[in-house]
Amino acid sequence: MIGERLRRARKGADLSLRALSDAVGLSHTAIDKYEKDQLVPNSGTLLKLAAALDVSVDYLLRPSTIELTGVAYRQHRGFSDQLAARIIADVTDQVERHLALYNLLPDALPRFGIPDLPGCIKTLDEVEHVAMQVRDAWKLGFNPIPDLIDTFEERGIIVLASDVFGDKSFSGLSAWAGDVPVIIISSEWPGDRQRFTASHELGHILLHDRLAPELEEEKACDRFAGAFLVPEPSVTAALGRRRKWIDPRELVLLKREYGLSMNAWLYRARDCGVLDQRKAGQMFGTFKKRGWNVREPSDDYPREEPYRFQQTVYRALAEDIIGESKAIELLGSQQNELRRISADAVGP
Repeated sequence: MIGERLRRARKGADLSLRALSDAVGLSHTAIDKYEKDQLVPNSGTLLKLAAALDVSVDYLLRPSTIELTGVAYRQHRGFSDQLAARIIADVTDQVERHLALYNLLPDALPRFGIPDLPGCIKTLDEVEHVAMQVRDAWKLGFNPIPDLIDTFEERGIIVLASDVFGDKSFSGLSAWAGDVPVIIISSEWPGDRQRFTASHELGHILLHDRLAPELEEEKACDRFAGAFLVPEPSVTAALGRRRKWIDPRELVLLKREYGLSMNAWLYRARDCGVLDQRKAGQMFGTFKKRGWNVREPSDDYPREEPYRFQQTVYRALAEDIIGESKAIELLGSQQNELRRISADAVGP
């Protein structure tokens, strides 16, 4: 039955029932019945639907294999239910392709394990400690994490970076596909924002159902993200234990070193007691007055890209586990690169 696939593809294409029905010359009632599996389209209609939705007929006929659970968004003003539906459709499709490949090469994606963490976390200071526990469990020490996405993938987290949304009301989300955690970050944002978002979403994965009722999860995940990227010993080593003011040029250099924004560094200075509330408030006020809370006076930190899935496709292709047509299907929007490389490749 194609209902779920059709609905997902329509939402991913940002089309209403009526818009899709107009595109294929059918009533929106018929489309609705297709999506509810109350009616089965014939082969000619399938071709029209696939063309209108820019997907293959095979995609529409393939059974749905996963359902995302525990979805948490990092969103901003203007985020809509319509955009949320598009995001879920796109992410579900991408995760299905990832898991289909990793089922063929199980050793390509490590099994995710949650570190031994407290069962109930009551304060933001305890969240800070949890971030250190995760760094310890992952043997990250206190140093900057140069490749955050690779660090996550090495621990069994599927990370997706997508520009399909083209909307800055969305930063990222986290979810579970069975026992595999998934994090998606928007390619619309600079690298430091992506790193904070990815760490924030890791917070959702690890902290959900562990927080006391009085502790707001979004604030807890923000605190986790800052502490995970720059733990307290690193903050005090870089800034000292007590400051009355921090030169913005210091923050520019620290942003380059740690991949954490200047504004986020101010929050870390306040959270770690380097700046008291009054001094931190003065600095935030200065940043806002100069517009640095929107656009920082420094170069953007480079964006990161996930490569494990793409590399695994090429490995499966080289080992004759999949053929080129399957590799093209799995790569989706990256298929043109495969075609280009294949045209130039010389076999052993």
